[in-house]
Amino acid sequence: MKVNKWTLGLAAAGLVGLPAGSQADEKLNPMLTAVTPTTVSGYVNTSIHWDPGTGNRVVPSYGLNAPNKADGFNLDVVNLTIEKPLDEANWAAGYKTELLFGQDANAYATQSPTSVGAADFAIKQAYVSLRAPVGNGLDFKVGVWDTITGYEVFNSGSNPNYTRSYSWTIEPTTFTGVLSTYQLCKYASASVGIANTYGPAINGRANPPKAESYKTYLAGLFLTAPEDWGFLGGSAFYATIHNGFNAGTGGGADQTSYFVGATLNTPLKWLKVGACYDYLGTTDDRPVSNPGDNGTTLYANAVTLYASMQAAEKLSFHLRGEYAWTDSTLIAGSNDPSGGFPGGNSEVLAATATIQYDLWKNVLSRLEFRWDHQAGDNDMTGYGGDLSKPASTNGKRNAYLLALNLIYKF
Repeated sequence: MKVNKWTLGLAAAGLVGLPAGSQADEKLNPMLTAVTPTTVSGYVNTSIHWDPGTGNRVVPSYGLNAPNKADGFNLDVVNLTIEKPLDEANWAAGYKTELLFGQDANAYATQSPTSVGAADFAIKQAYVSLRAPVGNGLDFKVGVWDTITGYEVFNSGSNPNYTRSYSWTIEPTTFTGVLSTYQLCKYASASVGIANTYGPAINGRANPPKAESYKTYLAGLFLTAPEDWGFLGGSAFYATIHNGFNAGTGGGADQTSYFVGATLNTPLKWLKVGACYDYLGTTDDRPVSNPGDNGTTLYANAVTLYASMQAAEKLSFHLRGEYAWTDSTLIAGSNDPSGGFPGGNSEVLAATATIQYDLWKNVLSRLEFRWDHQAGDNDMTGYGGDLSKPASTNGKRNAYLLALNLIYKF
């Protein structure tokens, strides 16, 4: 499975997604075409969920979680990637097409405004890549491309844990536009992009209600510590900002997101740690459908901590702790201010523990336990089934998940 440069950079620091044996995932299969070399790769992602307790109709609202995944067997998603990467030429050109099939494809929500309903299919990426011989080389992606934001990515096998964090949940996912990346020096690179809208819909527009020329803008900086920094050598820091109009957010909203993250090596070679902070602000811009709400500012924040331990060549452990809070009316699973954390909850705590053992070739296998806790006091209803307590008592809610995740990568 091909992973983007940002993910590879995080992996170099040790925490994002290249588990033991996964380096072979980068050895893609050549395909004979008129344009060579073209490569084909992808994965099949399956899972088994057990949600202790009853009444699992309402589940925690982190990204890609859904009630119909609870207490059963799941085909999460199938990924097919066809790509001709850039070579070392000054005027190199290539392309990448990444397709999704299955339930999670619908959640990715890149279907264009003219599409009719969900069909278990989505275009994750489809762009032309170009290089111009400017300084160290200026790379461009023109078309549909992944966000530059995030400690985690959509492709679960490139993350330390199976389930997604609330940080990932409130981040943008994909854009239609132009993204440029420049290697400032050996230890620093920067990206700047312009896109149609903040939302994921391919060929979406901010007009109406915005002017025809209104666009979304984003920028990111990625830093790597030099090798002579001792055990910190290879550690990474990254920061991004996005601003634009999301036409798919309950009728339309201006959105701004900030992200900072770091992955750190430690004196213990078997231990890596990381952290990230996300902010999403939404200004309701729906004067026609909701005139009383026009100009209302909503927000969500999330802080996430990570730790990964390589116990043996094929055995690793991954821990994640989270705290997310909002004004109780914003959720970014769909970036929709008409939703909210579960039951309109304003605060959520979560902890995830993952055991990974690479038993079969090309198969990522892991067992994960997750705990989500409603820490707020806003309309806490229908969450956790028989674990719930009446909202009138300000009772705290808990939900648990035990999941087995198997991913075959080709």
